[in-house]
Amino acid sequence: MSSAQRASSLSYVAEQRRILVVEDDTTIALAVRNRLAAEGFDVRVAGDGHDALIQYGKADPDLVILDRLLPGLDGLEVCRRMQAARPVPVLMLTALGEETDVLVGLGVGADDYLAKPFSMRELVARIHALLRRVERASQLAVEDTVIRVGEVEIDTAARRVFVRGIEAQLTRTEFDLLRRLAERPGQVFERDRLLSDVWGFSEAAATRTVDSHVRALRRKLGSDVVRTVHGVGYALVRR
Repeated sequence: MSSAQRASSLSYVAEQRRILVVEDDTTIALAVRNRLAAEGFDVRVAGDGHDALIQYGKADPDLVILDRLLPGLDGLEVCRRMQAARPVPVLMLTALGEETDVLVGLGVGADDYLAKPFSMRELVARIHALLRRVERASQLAVEDTVIRVGEVEIDTAARRVFVRGIEAQLTRTEFDLLRRLAERPGQVFERDRLLSDVWGFSEAAATRTVDSHVRALRRKLGSDVVRTVHGVGYALVRR
């Protein structure tokens, strides 16, 4: 396939995707909208939380880019309500560097996060990677496989996880990360490999994303479920 054909194919795929951008900073919102529109996406923009929920119900987006700090109804509550209405991939934008704020965002259903200031190139890469994960998850959903590692049971077809018989509520990304680790329990996965396998890209500056999601998994499944190999990466503990 030629470069022109590949570009045409990517553009065709992107045209089928609708993205809702929720950002109260007009400059950022317009810049993101223009870049994503140039990529072929159908883009809607909301400037506050209440408008975001209204447009979410009307537009039925395939992905939401959501600012963490919004006037009135903040991004966390918006994310929580969206996921309760209909699960959707959410990429959260945050100006907050504290790990606690990131974990809270992941805890209410965000699939990934990007700290401000960010490059449009990275934003687009994250969006494509997240959409690819959703498509891959849909394809894998036909499989009827249950993976058991210690006290953790992973139903890959239903995308449900149980710890000692009690269901744990994981985000799409947390589930994909756990599943990847569970495919080879005990094996140490380097951070950049997990970024490539789960997120669909590999950048040294983004390895903190893996760390944040691992901490979220530990908080939901137990602190001893994932082992850290300092300077290398992570492994699912095999018992």
